[in-house]
Amino acid sequence: MGYKREVNLLAKSRAVKEQLLNEYKEKLSKAKAGVIVCNHGITVEQDTALRKKLREAGIEYKVVKKTLFTFAVRENNLSELEQFFEGPIAVAFSYDDPVKVAKVLKEGAKDLEKLEIRGGFIEGKVISAKEVDALSKLPSREELIAKMLGGLNAPMSGLVYVLSGTIRKLVLALDAIAKKQSA
Repeated sequence: MGYKREVNLLAKSRAVKEQLLNEYKEKLSKAKAGVIVCNHGITVEQDTALRKKLREAGIEYKVVKKTLFTFAVRENNLSELEQFFEGPIAVAFSYDDPVKVAKVLKEGAKDLEKLEIRGGFIEGKVISAKEVDALSKLPSREELIAKMLGGLNAPMSGLVYVLSGTIRKLVLALDAIAKKQSA
């Protein structure tokens, strides 16, 4: 009776591990970017606050099982990430904006001195902690779009200003001729 129970538990455990491995592989393949952090020494309250910030930014944060995550990383051709797997680790996945994950975690690291950014990946390329820091300093997608639209709008605004000046001068000249003729 005891043996059957152990075999049943092992089968369930294996099924859970396979499900978790598939989940990790899917997240790695869908994510545009991810950052690996060591969250050792962070209190529950600090971790909850960090998770809330990440969730609000649309970033998924997950504490991972290193052994299973290692298999998933290898299957997604990101085996260079293994160099960051020392101690307890968590991964923040961004599925839309690669810069956002670095910005939010860098901001969180300022508030949490024990949060250590180890490295990450961006669209299939492994990056170091220094590169994550550089990525966090880039403008967000929305800021870049606003700057681009501003750049496109500036020449048009200048043209409108110049044309309105010319039209204004023409109106003043016509007004002066009309006054001269009426006098």
